[in-house]
Amino acid sequence: MTCPICSGEVDKKYRPFCSRRCADIDLAKWFSGAYATPSQDPDDIEKVIDALENEPEQKPH
Repeated sequence: MTCPICSGEVDKKYRPFCSRRCADIDLAKWFSGAYATPSQDPDDIEKVIDALENEPEQKPH
């Protein structure tokens, strides 16, 4: 088995990754939404539109 991030040899301690670094990279991808699956549900689209319309304006710093 190889690490899904760098294709290195898997370390038992960090399985399925080779190191803490690759595990953290994977976690960051989850947090950033890189692994998100797009929804085709029309209700979800409406919720996003409503949220964007009701979002307070942000002022530049």
